[in-house]
Amino acid sequence: MRRVETTDPEGIDYGWVMQTTFVLTIVVGAPAVALSSLPFELTTWSQRANFAVRAGAVAWLCIAVPVYVHAWRRANAETDA
Repeated sequence: MRRVETTDPEGIDYGWVMQTTFVLTIVVGAPAVALSSLPFELTTWSQRANFAVRAGAVAWLCIAVPVYVHAWRRANAETDA
């Protein structure tokens, strides 16, 4: 079996930030967007898609910013130690 390559980045690991944001957006964001659509009457597919894009963008931002801040703090904690 081939060995998987690893990296040891200095500072923020942007690969980890992107992967974590992607997974959390699917696991947490998608159900949140679905639940937030319940009070609205979305009768056509274009209305549903428009709502999903707009609410999904907000969900993505609400997940991506804390993940980035966590990675930033972790990177700064490692350099301070």
